[in-house]
Amino acid sequence: MIWDLFILLVKVVGVFAFLMVTVLFVVWLERKVVALMQTRVGPNRVGPGGLLQSLADGIKLFFKEDVRPTNADRILYAAAPVVMMVPAFLSITVLPFGARFGTEHAQLTDLNVGLLFVLAMGSLQVYGIVLAGWASGSNYPLLGAVRSSAQMISYEIAQGLSIVGVLMYAGTLSAAGIVAAQQGDPIWGIVPRWYIVPQLPMFLVFLLAGIAETNRAPFDLPEAESELVGGYHTEYSGVKFALFFLAEYLNIVTVSAVATTLFLGGPDGPVFHGFLPWLWPILWFVAKIYLFIFLFIWLRATLPRLRFDRLMAIGWKLLIPVALAWIAVTGVVLTVNLSSVNRRVLYLGIGVLVVLLLVSLLFPGSKESRSKPGAPDRTAPGGSTP
Repeated sequence: MIWDLFILLVKVVGVFAFLMVTVLFVVWLERKVVALMQTRVGPNRVGPGGLLQSLADGIKLFFKEDVRPTNADRILYAAAPVVMMVPAFLSITVLPFGARFGTEHAQLTDLNVGLLFVLAMGSLQVYGIVLAGWASGSNYPLLGAVRSSAQMISYEIAQGLSIVGVLMYAGTLSAAGIVAAQQGDPIWGIVPRWYIVPQLPMFLVFLLAGIAETNRAPFDLPEAESELVGGYHTEYSGVKFALFFLAEYLNIVTVSAVATTLFLGGPDGPVFHGFLPWLWPILWFVAKIYLFIFLFIWLRATLPRLRFDRLMAIGWKLLIPVALAWIAVTGVVLTVNLSSVNRRVLYLGIGVLVVLLLVSLLFPGSKESRSKPGAPDRTAPGGSTP
């Protein structure tokens, strides 16, 4: 009993330390990658290569004066950052991050409804945003909170629908069960049995919805500085702002870990038995997480911020219909008695069509101007109005 408690304590401390170190490293990595893409230098003063810059920023925020607005609600104003941060930590507890080692699982807890727990923790963060905007006693944070709640709720629907196909394949809500269902001999000797192959459209829907739910560019409308100053956390400073900052990057790690578990086999990967065989699954899991994190950073450095109406239109008019359609396709493929080869060909053909549809909707071509008859041509010389 004492030994089991000690092992659990070691895993909890290890996961917590990994998350904290990952947040510090990702902040530094984001600054360096964006600087490289924009032909800048990035942090290079504090520590070797600027590695300690994130730690210095955290220490600065910890000792910074905590200013609270006079109109703010004392209790809810302080509780909002905690409501944002705690669910981000709890979401990781049900995800397997390694292979079984003896009698121990590389997982904090294996719930039979693990994915529902992850979705529930993500939904709780909406309350933190709404509380932060309302309790600040200011109009701009309130507008940012309302906008953020509308965005997160709409994209959570698409995100929830995107995992239905995975659940239909695995037949379980347990994260460990989903990882186990993706293991086996590769298809045709080279293609892993990961669910990204038959569920590619769902993977794209989950990824886009995850980016929007974490309020990352180009879906960072709740923090539109040009419109709402700083969004729902405008009136926060010091440690409380640091908690919001920490929660945002923890959400990035959580979405990356869930995507890795659902579509990339979790810790599944080649194992070299000659050297620490228990370590390779953990390394593969971390490497896949950082692959998604790099994608988050790449999108931020590349794409401009979307307008809010277009942001909501993508969620309601594109992602949700595509997810519903692919649920029907998955049901037909799993129900109809097809050979394995015909099933793969059917999936591949439908997947290509869906991807082409996504590309055509996300990147539409130039449209002809629809000016009324008799209206002046603003592009012709002399046709512009004063």
